[in-house]
Amino acid sequence: MSEIRVTALYKFVRFENPEALREPLFERLSELGVKGTILLATEGVNGTIAAAPDAMDKALEALCALPGCEELEWKDSHAEAMPFLRLKVRLKNEIVTMGVPGTDPTCLVGSYVKPQEWNALITDPDTVVIDTRNDYEVALGTFQGAIDPETETFRQFPEWFENFRAELAKQGRTPKIAMFCTGGIRCEKSTSYVKSLGIEDVFHLQGGILKYLETVPRDESLWEGECFVFDERVSVGHGLEVGDYQLCHACRHPVSAEDRAHPHFEDGVSCPRCYGTFTDEKMAALRERQKQVRLAKARGETHIGDEVVMTPRKKVSA
Repeated sequence: MSEIRVTALYKFVRFENPEALREPLFERLSELGVKGTILLATEGVNGTIAAAPDAMDKALEALCALPGCEELEWKDSHAEAMPFLRLKVRLKNEIVTMGVPGTDPTCLVGSYVKPQEWNALITDPDTVVIDTRNDYEVALGTFQGAIDPETETFRQFPEWFENFRAELAKQGRTPKIAMFCTGGIRCEKSTSYVKSLGIEDVFHLQGGILKYLETVPRDESLWEGECFVFDERVSVGHGLEVGDYQLCHACRHPVSAEDRAHPHFEDGVSCPRCYGTFTDEKMAALRERQKQVRLAKARGETHIGDEVVMTPRKKVSA
């Protein structure tokens, strides 16, 4: 298979009837052989899809033709093989779930900072840098000096920030707030929320970590580690090169080479993080699923159970 183009995209825009958009979009992307997931909500569109380069051009034309999406935000990377098994176009209440009604990035949002200017902002001693991603993502890598809120879901971020803001007030501090996430979409909401609290100096990394890793040379980079991505590549590094992490298909958390060498790692069944948390019946089912995956691969097929589900299950004890 020729190289596959992987595109992460989003646009905050008001859709009056997202349900009416779903079927025509699904049909057009299906015709083009696109795979991945698109989310539609009244607040806009979000997703990551993959296709042959020419097909992706046509897919983006279809997405930009959605009402108000002429300036759709997207970022490209590449994979040697198709990272998704099927196409899904889903209706959601939010395209990125924070759970704070009224948060509207089309009306209020933080100031964008280009990747080339990001280092100067986050090394300013008057700047507080916040990683808005979830704990399993931050564990793979983050920017030097960034604060990890240790959230399991984005829904927990508003409560965390309220507590953090109160602590800053106790200290008499009014620093600049710089936020970042994988591709930029979460920061659209988090900066909108923070500014709605009356905080003025709020910034976010334009294009997210992915754009930074793509454009900032390694020898100038303040990024440490790898960046979790929501497809079969699992992680990428500088230049968007595929990283070293794989996915535990039992708990759906990323596992490093060190994790895979651990005696508690069993491919498709357990990792050091989730070992001992499943019943014997569940372990037997996981081993049977992994057996079917191996048999399918031996036949040159892709077993449906081998699809990467990128949202980790509830946190388990290591």
